[in-house]
Amino acid sequence: MIIDSVRAALVPVHREGYKFIALFAGMTLLAFSVGLEITGWVGVVFTLWCAYFFRDPERVTPVREGLLISPADGRISMIEDVVPPAELDLGPDARTRISVFMNVFDVHVNRAPCDARITRIAYVPGKFINAELDKASLHNERQAFTLEMDGGERIGVVQIAGLIARRIVKFVRENERILGGQRFGLIRFGSRVDLYLPHGAKPLVAVGQRAIAGETVMADLKQSEGERFTRKA
Repeated sequence: MIIDSVRAALVPVHREGYKFIALFAGMTLLAFSVGLEITGWVGVVFTLWCAYFFRDPERVTPVREGLLISPADGRISMIEDVVPPAELDLGPDARTRISVFMNVFDVHVNRAPCDARITRIAYVPGKFINAELDKASLHNERQAFTLEMDGGERIGVVQIAGLIARRIVKFVRENERILGGQRFGLIRFGSRVDLYLPHGAKPLVAVGQRAIAGETVMADLKQSEGERFTRKA
């Protein structure tokens, strides 16, 4: 029992975080070595926080044709019908967009929403305004992925940098086939991920709800269930 609890607490750290952890740890050791104890303990806090930020827990992904799973951990900040950004090449018609906002305490490893082929990856440089704002989808630095599912439906996933995010990292390439729940990228230090549903798809989540990357079902293309609403309890 105790061993299982310890293993559950020791979440793996993604390799993208190693150099940042090493940097904070090195500065911490330097501070202690020159007698700056207060600075050293501040460094300990930042080193531990950095390891926490880059954690990469295992996830249990629901697998069934038609399911679209959350690509990010965080809070559902917006659900709106909008025209997808041009870089996704999804056409001029509005689609339902589900936005997941990640704060600096959320897991920042992003995961594929479904089994699909990546038909397009487009990086767009831009600003670093608050990622919770609607205009961030058009003005912020971002990386867009167009995915084609086995049935021919196309969806869009966009990683958007935020106020303090300064690097969007991708782990995949164009024309690569990915599986639902597979890690496809990471955004450093606070950001947002947008999911553009196929035409006619209804979201199964609501604004304010917490989503878990690789686990929370965002939509089901095989069901005709209506839009969900929330109630605080």
